[in-house]
Amino acid sequence: MKAVLAREPLPAGNPRSLVDEEIPPPPAPAGHDLLVRVRAVSVNPLDTKVRGDRYHGAARGEARILGWDAAGVVEAVGEQVTAYKAGDYVYYAGSILRPGSNAELQLVDERITGSKPGSLDFAQAAALPLTTITAYEALVDRLRAREGDTVLVIGAAGGVGSMAIQIGRTLGLKVVATASRPESARWCRELGAAHVIDHSQPLREGLRGLGIAHADCVLNCADLDRYWLDMAEAVRPQGSLCSVVANAAPVDLKAIQRKCATFAFEAMFSRSSLGLPDMVEQQRLLNRVAGWIDAGTVRSTMTEHLAPINAANLRKAHERLESRRMIGKIVLSGW
Repeated sequence: MKAVLAREPLPAGNPRSLVDEEIPPPPAPAGHDLLVRVRAVSVNPLDTKVRGDRYHGAARGEARILGWDAAGVVEAVGEQVTAYKAGDYVYYAGSILRPGSNAELQLVDERITGSKPGSLDFAQAAALPLTTITAYEALVDRLRAREGDTVLVIGAAGGVGSMAIQIGRTLGLKVVATASRPESARWCRELGAAHVIDHSQPLREGLRGLGIAHADCVLNCADLDRYWLDMAEAVRPQGSLCSVVANAAPVDLKAIQRKCATFAFEAMFSRSSLGLPDMVEQQRLLNRVAGWIDAGTVRSTMTEHLAPINAANLRKAHERLESRRMIGKIVLSGW
């Protein structure tokens, strides 16, 4: 089968960073696994980080298939599969511990796989899974946001932020998005943000300018080191904070101590990589969001589309992401 492999931790512009190869197909699915024929994939910051990580395996000459967003057709199912059959259309992010979606065929656990929204084509659907799971888990499981809460989303024009705006609005939250460019602010408003403030300025001042003393919840999709103290200032006493990005330096937890605020990380691969007993919650949330999409409440965040899926186009996509100027998601389809 065709696949795009990462062998060396090189810059995306280097032709050897991602290469086209013919490799054996996966084995027949067993247990809860589906064998999926991949029709479209999208690219996330995670892909660029793993590609450039000298410890991810490629540095030792071991090839790795990247890609943690896909939509495709079920070819075969394992003996324990109950939710799908051959011919079904699915969308999913997969597991960080297994070969990714940049290949014609992929094995993925049914419990972290959703039924593709019927109103979307494969490319539009492939833009969604990783960011949908991340945003939903951050808002519902980590922040425990409730209807009527004000949620401040930092870096809201990217993939996770774009879904956090839409999911938050659908759950009855008042979403205040941050963006620093006119085009990214416009994108956030189109997705349903109640307000947009400039994250190059102090966040608390931006909220006060809207007549909001504090946010009930703060979701950081951009830079924890840069915004940690801003987050601590912006959240209300006994409020909650969540970050989908890690810190590079120690953060001062005392900044939220006197407020009795709660902080959590969101890592959407935790359920699959740790084999948690509630893995199936990801199937359920993907299906729930698919229903919202088909009802017209939530839309795809695909903003750029390349074809076919090959090393040259994936290198272009990685370069676009690394420019840090992306709005929404970049998708590739077809082989």
